[in-house]
This record gives sequence, structure tokens and C-alpha cells, in this order.
Amino acid sequence: MKYTWRVAMEILRMSPPLLGSFRKVLKDFEYDGYTIPKGWQAACMTHMDERIYPDPSKFDPTRFEKQASAPPYCFVAFGGGARICPGNEFARIETLVTIHYLVTRFKWKLCYLDNSFTRNPFPVFSHGMLIEIEPKNCQNPLKFKQRVALECCVAE
Repeated sequence: MKYTWRVAMEILRMSPPLLGSFRKVLKDFEYDGYTIPKGWQAACMTHMDERIYPDPSKFDPTRFEKQASAPPYCFVAFGGGARICPGNEFARIETLVTIHYLVTRFKWKLCYLDNSFTRNPFPVFSHGMLIEIEPKNCQNPLKFKQRVALECCVAE
């Protein structure tokens, strides 16, 4: 499940639960020609930084093959250091189990094959990310497919 977790990490990098976090500036410092004064709140956002993740708009789970490929605290989907999410390992297991069952027990079909997206700041698909799923071993797939189609996408 190593590759599956890399896929999940890449999804979290491209569309994190939080875009970044705010930290209180402890002393004056200069950044890109601007002075940031002590006491201000600074936003930390690194997931789409080209200096850290080359070609950040490309979906590439292999960028997580080496743990040391990014500097510390650049992938912070679960926070980091003293503020790391206490449930991050539980979330990891939940994510892996969910992906496993969705991939092994269901057939997937995209409702729109020519679906483009823009960033605002999260990915926003032109038709939404609509899918049609049905169980791989179902006695009455049409009934299930219609029920899911009503919840997930426009029925054909």
C-alpha cells in the first residue's frame, strides 16, 4: 500500500484540507524586499511552490517516493511539529482502507471525459467531479447504478 499512500499524499498536496496556516512573527524579518514586522500573522503555504514541488499542477505520486525529497514542514496536510494532528495515523489507515475498497469492489466511470479544471485556490472542475459507480459483483446493478447516479451525477 506504499504507492496508494503516495497517491493519497499527492491528492492532499494538490487539494489540502487547509490551504496553509498562520503563525505569529516572533521578530522582524525581510522577505522578497518586504519587511514583515514582529507580531504580524504570516500565512505559510508550500504545497504548490515550484521551488519545493517541481511542476506543482501535475499529479505525480512519485514525488513522495523519497521522504527527504522536500524540506521539513513543506508537506503539512496534517500539520507538523508540536501542532501535528493527533489522529494523522488513524486518518492514514482510514484513507488506505477506503481507497482499497473503492478500487477493488467498484467499477468507476467519469460522467464527463473532457472535464477541465481551474484553481480558485482549490481545483474546481468545469462540470464538477462527477462519477458513476456500481459494485463489481451486484445482483441488480441497474438499481444500484441509478441510485448512485442520482447522488453523484446526471443519469444518462
